[in-house]
Amino acid sequence: MSIELGPFSFPIDATVIAGAGLWSLALYLGFSPIGDWVIEQLNRWFNFAERSLYTSEAEFEKTRPAREAQNAFYASVCSIVPFLAVGALCSYGVEISLGKSWAISVGILACIGCGVYELGRRDG
Repeated sequence: MSIELGPFSFPIDATVIAGAGLWSLALYLGFSPIGDWVIEQLNRWFNFAERSLYTSEAEFEKTRPAREAQNAFYASVCSIVPFLAVGALCSYGVEISLGKSWAISVGILACIGCGVYELGRRDG
């Protein structure tokens, strides 16, 4: 499969995307307190950055609940990006060391293990 952007063509392998996605999900589950911290920091930054766009205090306070909800959504979506980057590196490391098919297999095992760990962490 390849993506064509104008005169450029970028080949993309589906196993690379699947492996990176599985690894990023495993890391997101396994390190959920760090994910919560990233969401909180992004939410604080978005709220701070948006405050500088308003000159009127009354207008800022009038639309505050809707903007804070929107910023919380954006923060939760953007918090996935660091885990995608690290997951891609983990998938690449497994692919280089063990082979292409192992990146997906070990990614599935990591997802299962981190999911069980997260369930135990929340229960206890």
